[in-house]
Amino acid sequence: MAAEGEEGGLSGVNHVILVLSGKGGVGKSTVTTQLALGLVEAGKKVGVLDVDLCGPSIPRMLGLSGADVHQSSSGWIPVFADHDQRLSVMSIAFLLAQEDDAVIWRGPKKNAMIKQFVTDVVWGSLDYLLVDTPPGTSDEHISTLEALRTTNPDGAVLVSTPQAVALSDVRREVTFCRKTKLPILGLVENMSGFVCPHCSVSVAQCADHSICECSVHVLQECSNLFSTGGGESLAQETNIPFLGRVPLDPRLAACLETGLNFSETHRDTSASTALSNLVQSLIERTNPQ
Repeated sequence: MAAEGEEGGLSGVNHVILVLSGKGGVGKSTVTTQLALGLVEAGKKVGVLDVDLCGPSIPRMLGLSGADVHQSSSGWIPVFADHDQRLSVMSIAFLLAQEDDAVIWRGPKKNAMIKQFVTDVVWGSLDYLLVDTPPGTSDEHISTLEALRTTNPDGAVLVSTPQAVALSDVRREVTFCRKTKLPILGLVENMSGFVCPHCSVSVAQCADHSICECSVHVLQECSNLFSTGGGESLAQETNIPFLGRVPLDPRLAACLETGLNFSETHRDTSASTALSNLVQSLIERTNPQ
């Protein structure tokens, strides 16, 4: 647990990254949780701040449903997701009396809660704080940026799926970042192809170590259900970095439902490899030589 004498706030946080999406249902929270777990595996100490007040899903994805936040003299102590206390989480879900309670608040109350999350949580020393935001560009986003402005955030990771309707919303997110002077670390194309767990061929089984159609560096059958490549094209069009594609894998969805670590339980899969590459790319972009 964080030390009693530690102050609340972000003074001990080295890197702050916002995870944004132009619309719901594109896997933003999935990317946030997998980046957090990957950074911990890379030896980093990580915090996840869930400011999606009306749809907090981070606790369930990390197996923390029903956990409680404790109060200290310095502020709220976040919930730890591992025994080594290298992954800490704060979410409105921990403050609800019942898991299914709806948060029916107007803007000012939401804004006050976001500010309190930033200033009154005892995060301690962190290498990375990932901020999982609601979809779109709403009051919550402006309040989050205002609360984080003094920390000089490293930037935003944008998440989209390959379809044109999702990409058009990401264009608005790019505009939002530029108008608010929030750097863009890159774009992730999520659900880029479908990996069937029954048709997959692992690297260990592959004689020639070929690269499959969805370019995630592990040979597995990949079907483009929605299309593919739209995110990369948009990144080129808007002149932002492209961080990579993550295929749709039902085993990842199952792990998120049960709070299991996908990269630990399904290490030799296309999605796990893609997520590992995303983590490495994020570390390189936030720690330039």
